[in-house]
Amino acid sequence: MKRFLVEAFRGPGAAARLAGTALLLGTVAIQHPNTAFNRLEARDRFSLLPNWRFFAPNPATYDYHFFYRTQDTSGSTSEWRTVDVIEGRKVHQILWFPTRRPEKAVFDICTELLGPMNAGIDAMTETTGYAVLVAHLRERIRAENAPGSIQGFQFGLARAAGFAETDPETIFVSPFTPMDPRPTPPRVRPKAPAAHA
Repeated sequence: MKRFLVEAFRGPGAAARLAGTALLLGTVAIQHPNTAFNRLEARDRFSLLPNWRFFAPNPATYDYHFFYRTQDTSGSTSEWRTVDVIEGRKVHQILWFPTRRPEKAVFDICTELLGPMNAGIDAMTETTGYAVLVAHLRERIRAENAPGSIQGFQFGLARAAGFAETDPETIFVSPFTPMDPRPTPPRVRPKAPAAHA
């Protein structure tokens, strides 16, 4: 066996065989989850070693769900409702699945909201994801209710461990959000006419 290995790396094409073997061993090594193998990846300055985690360096471990409730003009609050965007899979979706995009959008918005969560609600409301979600919910609520009947809403974010049989964990609930995003201008009292001397 030793002689076979020595002969495999001698003669014509030995350099190519040696480079191919090094590439194969390096590729297998950096797939290992142990952080000791990260040193090899850090030294790969030209990214020659492929990484199977290229599209998902941190694979998703949770499903995220949005839910919301409304408050009508009398002050009554509705039950919580879910924002359903995840649909059941069909065989033809192996080849063609354009409706997957809303699911990806929900995941991206969740990721953006979770980033500044520890910094507080003010940091979260400044994100693009928060603005997109609020605008989407406003349009949805307007479509589902009579004009002028809803004064505002509140939404939340929950996560569940995929197909695990556990209840979703609520990780964020927004403050009350008015339906009209424009602030109400303050009422200006008319000035009394000036007295003439």
